[in-house]
Amino acid sequence: MASTVPASGVADTQRTTKKNTLVAACTAHAAHDGLSDLVYVFLPVWQDMFALSYVWLSVLRSAYALTLATLQIPAATLSAKVRPAHLLVISTLVTALGWFLAGLAGSALALGGALVIAGIGASVQHPIASAMVARAYGSAAKRPLGLYNFAGDIGKSVLPAVAAALLTYGTYHSVVMVCAGVGLLAALLIWTLVRNVVTPDPSKVAKAAKAPVHDSAKSKALGRGFQALLSTAVLDSAVRMGFLTFLPFIIKAQGGSLAQTGFALTLVFIGGAVGKFCCGWFADVLGSARTILLTELLTAALIAVVLMAPLAWAMIALPFLGVVLNGTSSVLYGAVTDVVDSATLEKSYSVFYTGTIGAGALAPVLYGFAGDHLGVTAAVLIIAGTAAVAFLPVTIVSLRHPGLFDQ
Repeated sequence: MASTVPASGVADTQRTTKKNTLVAACTAHAAHDGLSDLVYVFLPVWQDMFALSYVWLSVLRSAYALTLATLQIPAATLSAKVRPAHLLVISTLVTALGWFLAGLAGSALALGGALVIAGIGASVQHPIASAMVARAYGSAAKRPLGLYNFAGDIGKSVLPAVAAALLTYGTYHSVVMVCAGVGLLAALLIWTLVRNVVTPDPSKVAKAAKAPVHDSAKSKALGRGFQALLSTAVLDSAVRMGFLTFLPFIIKAQGGSLAQTGFALTLVFIGGAVGKFCCGWFADVLGSARTILLTELLTAALIAVVLMAPLAWAMIALPFLGVVLNGTSSVLYGAVTDVVDSATLEKSYSVFYTGTIGAGALAPVLYGFAGDHLGVTAAVLIIAGTAAVAFLPVTIVSLRHPGLFDQ
């Protein structure tokens, strides 16, 4: 029996489903990343409230960050038992609950427990939301994933800044409750957007999207493609976090003031937000492998410019460096959809985010060791060198398997 639903109606429904999924994922990313970066705003407040040493402040920061990083893969496993859209709503509510409890905490131990709860909720968002967007848009997912990544930077920029401003007018407890309320509102908005969206069964989507891979050579190529993307993403994350760690010292060595250091970081972050938005489009035009090669080489070159050039020229270069420094990640995440089955997107993204978050946490320590023993200039040149070779895994695999990252 023929369908009575007009083709235009089906198309409109599909467009609405895609749009709602993307807006829900962007809302989740902005809310979760913004709430995660609140820790930096509240560290001085917690130090005064509980008379904490810097070591214990680091422990509090790690309570959130390590929980978020280590639970990425278990969170993806949950998506096989709980509908991903519902899981995204629940995780956002758990994060909001964690911050609500942080506002009530009367001791450092209770605060640490609250941050662990918030980290548990935050661990779900990256793999689940990324997979939802990738699955909704299929082969056209690169630009939407770029927009999704851009939304995270918006959250990081806006929510901590608003919280810092509110602290000048209100108490710590009231500000934290407002932030927890933001999480609650985000969960309600996500639920409103996705409650009527029917999520296709991942295995059926995979079969519809492409024939099962019976060719062992093709299967190996896809596996190598994912490994190459992950290797490049780990190096790219190490470069990004390593450079941001040393940027204040570069500006200081060039005679910059504390205000100029803050402005320099702002320029990088602005450029980074633009890069995450635009580099997905570049990947559509140039191809993922070419875009990754170009952005990594530009990252290495611009890091060298910022290190060696006078302060004024370094400031001019920083927003352009931010574009390629942050923008590469959007291309890498988007290319994952080219080398994994739709049915394994959650698991693949959970492994991907675990690798990049772990590299971002470890890299400053390793580069810091180099800085202590070789000096800041040498450490930053090592970072630039890392960027100069980061594209190699993807480039080598793409030369062996042309078109693999642009299917």
